Amino acid sequence: MTILCVRFQLPPMYEAALPGLLGLLEDFTPVVEALPPDGALADLRGAERYFGRSAVELASVIRVRALARYGVDCVIGAGPGPMLARVALRDARAGVTCAVPEDPDGIAGFLAERPVSALPGVGAATARTLSEYGLDTLGLVAGAPLATLQRLIGAKAGRELREKASGIDRGRVVPNAVSRSLTTERTFEIDELDPGRHRGALLSAAEELGARLRAVEKICRTLTLTVRYADRSSTTRSRTLKEPTAHSAALTRVAYGMYEALGLQRARVRALTLRAEGLAPAGQASYQLTFDPVDEKARRIEEVADRARAKFGPRAVMPGALGRDPGSAGVSWPRAA
Repeated sequence: MTILCVRFQLPPMYEAALPGLLGLLEDFTPVVEALPPDGALADLRGAERYFGRSAVELASVIRVRALARYGVDCVIGAGPGPMLARVALRDARAGVTCAVPEDPDGIAGFLAERPVSALPGVGAATARTLSEYGLDTLGLVAGAPLATLQRLIGAKAGRELREKASGIDRGRVVPNAVSRSLTTERTFEIDELDPGRHRGALLSAAEELGARLRAVEKICRTLTLTVRYADRSSTTRSRTLKEPTAHSAALTRVAYGMYEALGLQRARVRALTLRAEGLAPAGQASYQLTFDPVDEKARRIEEVADRARAKFGPRAVMPGALGRDPGSAGVSWPRAA
């Protein structure tokens, strides 16, 4: 057992504590990969030999130190590889580390009854396609003919999925640092079912993120959406932008795309969070010239709106869709970090 996948139970909007928590993991190993906003992977192969303890035993020490130093509890999954550790994290709970067996038979048994969606990188569309053909568990996927999987989801994806479902974990922990980010959240006063209200909240959040990025003369490379539900569970999706940008319209399109890809049906949503990551100076920005007068006009209007907001406040100018929405009063605006 060499890899830990740790998720710190940070309060909403408190991901500023993550760098310090990563430093705690680095007391045990330099091979730590940040998984913003609240997680990390840690390769403990060297630490197991150095401390003379197993990864599961070291996980208990990490949990105690996180509580003692930061007042933050965590859930931890452990496995022979990063993918398996992430799967184990789904079954972990505070105080108990969920560990995947190291032997091939144990790994196969651990994965067999889990849904296909338990694998990192398997989205709702892929899981739905496989389920339509009766391949709704990892055991069934691992036993399916490779040719069948490749016909359903493509040659490369089918091969990789079958390997992962069989417990073959080719991933590795890539040390990195937490990239600076900007975050904004929209919290509904009551759990919201209406997709129109969800989109309105996303529009508002993307507009705010764009304005804040432009105010500090930054662009972002990645946008992350977190949907928090009434039962306190959440779903997080990230998407790398085609071109780094601070343009609100581009951020809104990406946010809508991630939301629609979730395929939510009458989901009771409590909050929506957007996070701009991979920030870089705006002077490094570039975008493809389209000779589209509509796009150029939108950017000029954006500049004027930014000046108005700087003078009269953040809600001095807003998209007409938000001004028309009578339900916008049911959202807390804005809550940002």
